[in-house]
Amino acid sequence: MIRFERRTHVPFGLRLAAPIAAVLVALAFAGILIAIAGAPVLEAYRRMLIGAFGSRLAITETLTRTAPLILTGLAAAVAFRARLWNIGAEGQFLVGALAAAALGSQHGLHLPPVLLIPALMLAGAVAGALLLLGPLALRLRFGVDEVVTTLLLNFVALLFVSMMIEGALKDPLAFGWPQSVPVVADAMLPKLVARTRLHVGLLVAIGLAVVIALVQARTVFGMESRAAGLNPAAARFAGVSLTGVLVKVACISGGLAGLAGAIEVLGVKAYVTTDLSPGFGYTGIVVAMLAALNPIGVVFAALFVATMFVGADSMSRALGVPSFIADVIVAMSLLAMLVALSLANYRIRR
Repeated sequence: MIRFERRTHVPFGLRLAAPIAAVLVALAFAGILIAIAGAPVLEAYRRMLIGAFGSRLAITETLTRTAPLILTGLAAAVAFRARLWNIGAEGQFLVGALAAAALGSQHGLHLPPVLLIPALMLAGAVAGALLLLGPLALRLRFGVDEVVTTLLLNFVALLFVSMMIEGALKDPLAFGWPQSVPVVADAMLPKLVARTRLHVGLLVAIGLAVVIALVQARTVFGMESRAAGLNPAAARFAGVSLTGVLVKVACISGGLAGLAGAIEVLGVKAYVTTDLSPGFGYTGIVVAMLAALNPIGVVFAALFVATMFVGADSMSRALGVPSFIADVIVAMSLLAMLVALSLANYRIRR
């Protein structure tokens, strides 16, 4: 008879091998689909790498796409570690972007750039945090499942953004195109590489990943959030205030997603449209799971996902393979990662 037995200790090498194995399995299965499409598999992957890293423009575009994925991935990782199932990063991203655009326009805050940019980033983070605190309050007070409320709030946020950019925040110089008023030039983030879209928001995202990793590993709050996720009853028995921990986690998680939206506006777009996010909030969940909820791993997982999306466009143009293969690879990586984590956490006994 075969049974699964939970490991008392998972070796570091096994934890490291799990995401690598998941990615390789996903690439192998995706290769079958590429072959069915009539393209050489190895050449397709070579084209994908060239499209993501083959030129100065390609590298900067890949890194530009990586920045918001790091932040939304961190938002999901922080929340999931404490068993707060935040599926609303997409909506938090949008309201954070809208807050930054509204306060950063010519009718918004009038501050010097050294103060204006941090203020707008903070405004985006606060907007995202507030959007998550509502579902958390419903969970704590009435036991409402936050998976449902945060997911549905994504659509509410999208409709609210659409209403604002068609109404109070509509740009009168956009020739009828539904977009918000732009932020002033002083509010735009400095570029890391001249004549590209790569901005200092990438450094902010990486810095926050390091900070969160240190907080989770070296602080009392980090220990309490892990305890709340591993065993809420034991954490409560040990004197941990689960309500207080979850409120802090919600502020951090929603704030990170809202900050991602603000950085996308201040660093790339300069205004808000309803298609500002190509699914950064939802993809952040995949990034967090690929990283096994590790903040440093989120950086590498975000880079992998960004590589797939940016490189797939180049592969599609060169070989005629549908660019949707990137979505397939990312989705299959997530499924493979879940299996790999299960095999890492449990051993098979006969």
